[in-house]
Parts: sequence; structure tokens; C-alpha cells
Amino acid sequence: MNGLESIPAWAALPTAFLLILGGTIVVVGAMGLMRLPNFYQRIHGPAITVTLGAGCLLIASMIYFTVLKSRPVIHELIITLFVLMTAPVVAMLIMRAAIYRDLRAGKGESGVTDGGVYRLPEQEE
Repeated sequence: MNGLESIPAWAALPTAFLLILGGTIVVVGAMGLMRLPNFYQRIHGPAITVTLGAGCLLIASMIYFTVLKSRPVIHELIITLFVLMTAPVVAMLIMRAAIYRDLRAGKGESGVTDGGVYRLPEQEE
């Protein structure tokens, strides 16, 4: 392989589209990470968009290497399953750790209602 392999247009177009779409989705998530005002809002941008953006990139990779190698390449399905199963869990654990940190620091004690539901300090009346 000398790096000059080419793939037919019927495979190149969806691959290029998925790469651009996936990259755009990931950039939008990164911009949300930078622009949103507090941690609890910032965590949602990357947590939601990384799954969809990574999915687009992995599907593009599957198409490209399946056509290039003339055989089904499905390694990316394992990566996709891993990302789909772990990204929401990791985001939830990070949010719970932040709530625990705020409660320990005394920032959020008034945010806990009688029912045990945590309310963000910005939402207090």
C-alpha cells in the first residue's frame, strides 16, 4: 500500500459527507463546552454530541475501509457499541461527582428540596 489508493465515487461521497457531518457535530459540542455558563449545562454539549459525531465518523470509516479492502470491515461496530454504552454512563457519573462535590463544599445544601431532589443554585427562588 503506497497511500495512493482511490475509492469509487459512490463510496467517496457518503464517506466525505459523514466525515464533514461528524466533524461539524463534534465542533458544535466543543463550542457548547466553551460557551455555556456553568458545569451542569456544559456537560450536556459533549455528552450528547460526541455520541452522534463519533457515530458518523465510525460509519465513514467502515464504508471507506470496506470498499478499499474489498471485504466487510466491521471493527468499528465494536467501537460504536463501546461509545454508545459508555458515553452516557460517564457523563452521568461526572455530573453526580459534581453534585457531590458541591454538596460537600456547602454550595448546594440549600439546593436539596424536601423530596431529596437537587436543584441547581441558579434555580433557587
